[in-house]
Amino acid sequence: MTTSDSAQGKLRATLIGTIAIWLWAALALFTTLTPNVPALQLTAMTFTLSALAAIIMWILRGDGVVKHFRLSKAAWALGVGGLFGYHALYFLALKLAPPLEASLINYLWPLLIVLFSALLPGERLRWFHIAGAGCGLIGTVILIAGKGEIGFDWRYAAGYAAAFACAFTWSIYSVLSRRFATVPTDAVGAFCAATAVLSWIGHFMFETTSWPADTYEWAAVAALGLGPVGLAFFCWDHGMKRGDVRALGTMAYAAPLLSTLLLIVFGQGTLTLPVILACALIVGGAVLGTADLRRRR
Repeated sequence: MTTSDSAQGKLRATLIGTIAIWLWAALALFTTLTPNVPALQLTAMTFTLSALAAIIMWILRGDGVVKHFRLSKAAWALGVGGLFGYHALYFLALKLAPPLEASLINYLWPLLIVLFSALLPGERLRWFHIAGAGCGLIGTVILIAGKGEIGFDWRYAAGYAAAFACAFTWSIYSVLSRRFATVPTDAVGAFCAATAVLSWIGHFMFETTSWPADTYEWAAVAALGLGPVGLAFFCWDHGMKRGDVRALGTMAYAAPLLSTLLLIVFGQGTLTLPVILACALIVGGAVLGTADLRRRR
């Protein structure tokens, strides 16, 4: 493979990874359309759908199903720890701390991905990667702070710790995926199945079952399972394993911005000065942080 082909392949994989960012932007909107479903039950339902979609795809391709579950213990630990661990910690953080502060701490994960990428073989962290991720973080702080007053209180220290663990879990899962490049992206379907099982167990232990109230709510659950909690993880896995990790980490800050803009478009938010300022910082940071990717292209 020539250097040009390698660069084009990396660019293509990076673009596929950005599909996950766009899909995650719809997560908040679809979640607001499922008010009757408890958090862990919603996680279990959506991961069940994503796992079933993967299994159907394997059968249609004639690949079989069992072979996709034959993975090393390390791969299982990373995949299930990343998907289930992140969501479990996120819900715990929201339970133990105010949602604004928990969300703000959680959104350290794109910056951590950029920083941790320096530990990968062949990756070099440049000043514009850090600057771009920093601009994205500042934009996210402005975006979240604009929704209400933020005041960190030590009474919620356990919740803050869970949010930090959440950010570290997803960033470590994302970066370490590069070390498991030989594990096919299809394995994400197996990880989704395991996450669904653990989420159902957690739901039956801690929640009361409440099914979607109407067709629209069922449709929102289906959209979540096929998009933000389904296809997105496959795209992200491919991007992390074969794309530009630093560029994806920087561009990931577009997710909270796009999520806010979607809520505004559908009448569940208001366009304010903080949103406009956050937009400028996040977009500017993404442009800055992907400078070398554009040069290689």
